[in-house]
Amino acid sequence: MKNVFIFTVIGLLFLSCKPEEKRTDYIINGDASGVYNGVRAYLKEKDRTGRERIVDTAVVVNEKFTFTGKVDIPKPSVISINSVNGNLNFMLENSVIDISIDKANISQSQVSGSASQTDFDAYNQGYAKLKKESVDLQNELRNIHRQLSSGSSEQLQSKKDSLTDLFTAIRQKEQDYPLNFTRTNTDSYYSLVIIEREINKKNANIKDYQEAFNNLNSELQSSAAGLYIKANLTTLMVAFEAKSRVDIGKIAPNFEAPTPEGKTVSLNDIKGKVTIIDFWAAWCGPCRRENPNVVNIYNKYHSQGLEIIGVSLDGTRSQKDPKQAWVNAIEQDKLSWTQVSNLSYFLDPVAQLYNIQAIPAVFILDAEGKIAAKNLRGNALEAKVKELLAL
Repeated sequence: MKNVFIFTVIGLLFLSCKPEEKRTDYIINGDASGVYNGVRAYLKEKDRTGRERIVDTAVVVNEKFTFTGKVDIPKPSVISINSVNGNLNFMLENSVIDISIDKANISQSQVSGSASQTDFDAYNQGYAKLKKESVDLQNELRNIHRQLSSGSSEQLQSKKDSLTDLFTAIRQKEQDYPLNFTRTNTDSYYSLVIIEREINKKNANIKDYQEAFNNLNSELQSSAAGLYIKANLTTLMVAFEAKSRVDIGKIAPNFEAPTPEGKTVSLNDIKGKVTIIDFWAAWCGPCRRENPNVVNIYNKYHSQGLEIIGVSLDGTRSQKDPKQAWVNAIEQDKLSWTQVSNLSYFLDPVAQLYNIQAIPAVFILDAEGKIAAKNLRGNALEAKVKELLAL
């Protein structure tokens, strides 16, 4: 009897130590207090463009509804209910998920039972806190501005400066918040969601998000979403590096290209105290209209150290004789500075080196060959040349 008892205890201990199997399906238990019988609830998923697609429909019975199914990986999803305003955004994963619907404000409904939902909530709560601090500071600043408009004081001005610094700092925290979340939550599927969302925003720092992705655990990186994001990051990184190569403050990359006479000339050959790289073409109307201004600037400041190199993107299929069109435009517009072109349209290697997507495009270099400004025209271009020449 004693032996039976011992084996029973050992068996129970063995079973209790056995790891819980990973669930392969989800059950959503919805508690919809105040919602009438027969009202439909909808489970939707969001595609990568943010558009919603109905995945399943349930009918509310006795203020309850249920959804069941499977997902490959945790993903952002939406629940909406007829007669209830708004949507509930949440993270759907293979688990038992309990949702208590707030009929008055469905976005504030309580969701539990999903690890990725916990991260989703933590992210949104942290961001909301930063947003509130930002709004509160902005309101304080507006109040001080109103007081200063009716009479300045040293104390008010000092408080305004202090609040401005705090406001700037909190706005920077807001901007950095998504990236910092992914850096500190390397096991979270919601970090994948954030990375995918942020890298598709304008001016996203692709390099930082590439590093954040590389720091995620191997399961996340090798998931279907992870592999998609990895491929997307690789493509975006190429474009990011091309763009950042010619950012303001960087040394302008050297290049070589042929003149109309066939002589190869490099950027380094013609650099002056100030150098303008002017991407243009005979077929480009805005370029041609800006040329008289560039001619005027060159004639005024060339003797004081200004140099220009024009890079033509002639070579379109519509041009019967691209080189002749290029040469004719040089003569007609009286462009007396160095001109080069591979006559390869936007496939010109110099255009690709400088990430040229449209023309006219202008780069202004200082005496060290650093890019000091880009895409200035008219009076703004002349003012920058004068500034760099210290005139």
